[in-house]
Amino acid sequence: MGHPPLEFSDCYLDSPDFRERLKCYEIELERTNKFIKELIKDGNALIAAIRSYSSAVQKFSQTLQSFQFDFIGDTLTDDEINIAESFKEFAELLQEVELERSMMVQNASDLLIKPLENFRKEQIGFTKERKKKFEKDGEKFYSMLDRHLHLSSKKKESQLQEADLQVDKERHNFFESSLEYVYQIQEVQESKKFSIVEPVLAFLHSLFTYNNLTVELTQDFLPYKQQLQLSLQNTRNHFSSTREELEDLKKRMKEAPLTCKLPGQPTIEGYLYTQEKWALGISWVKYYCQYEKEAKTLRMTPMDQKPGAKQGTLDLTLKSCVRRKTDSIDKRFCFDIETNERSGTITLQALSEANRRLWMEAMDGKEPIYHSPITKQEEMELNEVGFKFVRKCINAVETKGISTEGVYRTVGSNIQVQKLLNAFFDPKCPGDVDLQSSEWDIKTITSSLKFYLRNLSEPVMTYKLHKELVLAAKSENLDYRLGAIHALVYKLPDKNREMLELLIRHLVNVCEHSRENLMSPSNMGVIFGPTLMRAQEDTVAAMMNIKFQNIVVEILIEHFGKIYSGPPEDNAAPPVPPPRVAARRHKPITISKRPLRERPVFFGASVEESGADQLSQTPNGSVTTEAPRPLLRSRLPAPRLGGEELGRPPAELEVGKLVARLQDGGVKLSGKAANGVMNSPALQTSTLHARRPAPRPGGCSRDEWPPGPSSLRQHPEEPAVLRHHKAGSQVMRAETKDSATISAQLDQGDVLCL
Repeated sequence: MGHPPLEFSDCYLDSPDFRERLKCYEIELERTNKFIKELIKDGNALIAAIRSYSSAVQKFSQTLQSFQFDFIGDTLTDDEINIAESFKEFAELLQEVELERSMMVQNASDLLIKPLENFRKEQIGFTKERKKKFEKDGEKFYSMLDRHLHLSSKKKESQLQEADLQVDKERHNFFESSLEYVYQIQEVQESKKFSIVEPVLAFLHSLFTYNNLTVELTQDFLPYKQQLQLSLQNTRNHFSSTREELEDLKKRMKEAPLTCKLPGQPTIEGYLYTQEKWALGISWVKYYCQYEKEAKTLRMTPMDQKPGAKQGTLDLTLKSCVRRKTDSIDKRFCFDIETNERSGTITLQALSEANRRLWMEAMDGKEPIYHSPITKQEEMELNEVGFKFVRKCINAVETKGISTEGVYRTVGSNIQVQKLLNAFFDPKCPGDVDLQSSEWDIKTITSSLKFYLRNLSEPVMTYKLHKELVLAAKSENLDYRLGAIHALVYKLPDKNREMLELLIRHLVNVCEHSRENLMSPSNMGVIFGPTLMRAQEDTVAAMMNIKFQNIVVEILIEHFGKIYSGPPEDNAAPPVPPPRVAARRHKPITISKRPLRERPVFFGASVEESGADQLSQTPNGSVTTEAPRPLLRSRLPAPRLGGEELGRPPAELEVGKLVARLQDGGVKLSGKAANGVMNSPALQTSTLHARRPAPRPGGCSRDEWPPGPSSLRQHPEEPAVLRHHKAGSQVMRAETKDSATISAQLDQGDVLCL
């Protein structure tokens, strides 16, 4: 089941509902921590006890199969579905490994145990420390607040001011602790998808490729490994993009906690104390109050001293609100209200003077205070100068930088970017800049183009169509997904559609040179998703949809010819799918159920005669350009009796003889055929999985394993792509690494540790 996002604005209110949602995250965190501990324990048992290898693998597979990923939001991407189903696939594959009696890989501890232990200690452990600090600061703040509110107004002004300062300081500490804790627990909840799966994936890869007795399993595992590896990298890219936006939102929330309001939320809500008169005296009762200005309804929920314990709810209709005179009561921050349901006045006490002003403003009291709107940074417009700027940038990139490695991903100088923008958009002579000049390098031009698009007053794909585009990307029907986006493109205003076509046509040209620049449609989606699409509200829920914005741009690039060949025909549009009640289900990639494949028989002469044959045939099967089909197997292979393999075709027995000849040195295969390792320079992950081509194999030979330092990474690590920081001080922000480079790195046995 999915957890609702924790909004940073709720940290300031600290409502009971917020505490309940936070508790769900804490339970999930503890469940994940226990799962990782059990996984590590089982992995150690597998490595340490070769004699108990079979039972240890079986227990390990059961542990994997028992875990189910939870997620934030209402929908998973195709890559996240693959990740969510990965443990089930791993478990079923391990059951086959147990029947084959495979040997353990020597470096399994480094691949599996250490990354999981580091994640548990560094990430989950750090989150628990944040929780302790949050609880400690909360207890300290509420206890001080209770004492503070019982201070008499007759005390000296200096004492009252000092008490106010102490309460404000504790409130600030508690709010900051709450923000940090919510941010950290959501980050762990999202990052565990790849942080837990990647070590297991790397462990399985080394297990199967290192063992010559599991040739069939290794060959079937490689396509799945690559698909899941790309899904993990895409999910990591989406996560990095979303994390940057969340950091921005967190910083803005620290400056103005109440500026971000979601649609449908009350006008104001928070804690108030109510004066209740009894026969034996007067008492002040703590309530959590929610006021809706349009309906003039006030909902009051009585609370215990500790936040989170609900008793009952009282709904009142407001008639009037008047500020309470200071000398008429010995309490501070008081105001009176009249309601239709109760006779007489109700005296309420706010938490501070500023808090009382906010309540009175919302209730139309006698002292309303209107806050000046938040100033926005200078915005740009989609006009003739903007079109001229975009065309010049595109022409410059395609002329002198389309083959540059990491184009649009690498960082440009903030000073140079500002200089270029100021010169081009100078009101005196707009557009009078020669981008072909050596003064402007490719990084500056691409960064300036992204800056312009991100700072338009309205994004290229408009606020109006944002939700429809995101819903289309969330659809489980791949044909509908493409058809809906196709139709929505033609609902854009003419100038927006013209600009979008101009940009996507350019991105298609850039992706056609992906072998040189390593920029696939998936990478471009991560960069231009938040650039061309933007939610109107700044909330955590909106940030969680950035990964679907990336998918929209990826679809536009991959299907540019079809989308811009003309508007969709009415009768050709796919039927609108029914509304989704439960979480979306999509058929994931699979390796656990498949038919036995017919293996080619190799002879020494045929291998040595032609290098082309080595590329088309490998010990692990033929290389095709078709996407890997879902692999189905009705039952597990029959056990071996007396050294004979029952039910196995003669071709597969020949493969076993071939392996024996290879070990004896009779036949030598090239490095690209030994392990079936994938090292295509420009692997791309299609959003429509059915059309994803299979990459060509390559890598190092069995004698060269493990690979040396020179064979692990051919491309130096580059700075990440800049994305503009919405505050004026920064122009760009770092983007994600290229999935093709990291895919090649993982294929040779490395583990991602970003």
